[in-house]
Amino acid sequence: MVIIIFFIIQWYTSIFSQTFLQHRYAAHRSFKMNKFWERFFYVFAFISQGATYMSPRAYALMHRMHHAYADTPKDPHSPSNHKNLFAMMENTRKMYTACYWENIEIEPRFKKDVPDWPWFDSWADSRWVKVLWIAAYIAFYVIFATAWWQFLLLPISILMNPAHAVVVNWFGHKIGYRNYELKNTSTNLYPFDFIFLGESYHNDHHRNPASIKMGARWFEIDITYYIILAFSKIGIVKLQNNAHKTQHELDLDLQESIIRDKV
Repeated sequence: MVIIIFFIIQWYTSIFSQTFLQHRYAAHRSFKMNKFWERFFYVFAFISQGATYMSPRAYALMHRMHHAYADTPKDPHSPSNHKNLFAMMENTRKMYTACYWENIEIEPRFKKDVPDWPWFDSWADSRWVKVLWIAAYIAFYVIFATAWWQFLLLPISILMNPAHAVVVNWFGHKIGYRNYELKNTSTNLYPFDFIFLGESYHNDHHRNPASIKMGARWFEIDITYYIILAFSKIGIVKLQNNAHKTQHELDLDLQESIIRDKV
């Protein structure tokens, strides 16, 4: 039971920190935070993501490339460019490393307004710290596992962020449904996303990347969106203009304004 509880907590805290910090904040700047809260969530991401912690700066650079070059040869992680998901994830790893060290030419537009905490990332994302995290996971499972099958969860605990990314970045361009016809293959994996906290509404997100609200239709509940709204109410974050609206809602606003102008 301890292992199951640990795994569930690790799953949800790691994917929340990824979608909140690295994705919606660092890559898309959908809301603002002061330095205290920014660094608080850096530490939270490090604790929750463990061995697969990612520098928000490097993640932002790579992810902005994904949106700019979606499903083209320049896309850092598109199923269109690879025969299988393992090849895609290996290319993602290489691109992340290249963005971290800036071993590739990065366009100035991708560098605009990205958060950066070099001192923290220099050790939090280092190889020796990752080895310590892996050793800690193994020790925890050895001590608390009560059945052999619980060790099947250990590889996912060690590779938590890649496990999330495989589903969203591979299957989110392969299967599912589309609310918008876009110039890429993005899809929504399923109508109610309680597993990935909104990240699986990939087609909606590609339609309006700057929105903190990834679900577009009434039944596409994005739990992270409501958490961010709550954070804005108590002053942890400051929302950008229209950051809480989906592209569908913005389109409706535009239609209503046109109708008012005609009247």
